[in-house]
Amino acid sequence: MNLNEYQELASRTGSVEDSKAKVLCNYALGLNGEAGEAADILKKHIFHGHPLDREEFAKELGDCLWYVSQLARLAGYTLEEIAVMNIEKLKKRYPNGFKTSDSIHRVV
Repeated sequence: MNLNEYQELASRTGSVEDSKAKVLCNYALGLNGEAGEAADILKKHIFHGHPLDREEFAKELGDCLWYVSQLARLAGYTLEEIAVMNIEKLKKRYPNGFKTSDSIHRVV
């Protein structure tokens, strides 16, 4: 499955009953909530000594992907377009790959 196929399939479970503004807000808040759940799994692993539950972590990342796909759709973009735009931005920002010094002194 490619990114755009995923986005189309994920759209099947998107909200259609609220205004676009409410749906955007719901999805943005949902993304933050799911990212927080993923971060909590890492926090417990790194700082509390829990074993890393890779499957639960992957599920939370999948939930994040769902929200990102739907936010992109509502903004009029495919996930592929978002991915390409992001890679182009990163190529400009870090033409030779990531370096801490480039991050500190970045121009773009």
